[in-house]
Amino acid sequence: MFPGETGLSGHSDADVAAHAVADAMLGAAGLGDIGMYFSDQDVRWKGARSMDLLAKTADLVKQIGFKLVNADCTVVCERPHLVGSREEMMANLSSAAGGPVHVKATRPEGLGALGRQEGIACMAVALLEELSA
Repeated sequence: MFPGETGLSGHSDADVAAHAVADAMLGAAGLGDIGMYFSDQDVRWKGARSMDLLAKTADLVKQIGFKLVNADCTVVCERPHLVGSREEMMANLSSAAGGPVHVKATRPEGLGALGRQEGIACMAVALLEELSA
């Protein structure tokens, strides 16, 4: 999605936005965190597509009677610049999560490890509603 940019390294494909939205949905549902379901110690998830993990998370949330109303995530990084890919990111995340996901980005402006481009951070919140019986 970001031609010419160095990819992230992780147990799965390291899509920080998908992981943050999954964590936010799990937390809002009282189901813990992504590591409880898709542990980096479990070889089944080695190289997994994060969008698939997000879709599985949406299924877990649905199984206990909730659906996503919306989610909001903020990506913190110097690079890549998300402006050209933001709409596609939102569409992909929304499709996998089963509801609207908004994506914002901010730069650490040279401060700390993120400012030195040693990583990317992403925070997300999710609002769920109970499915009607």
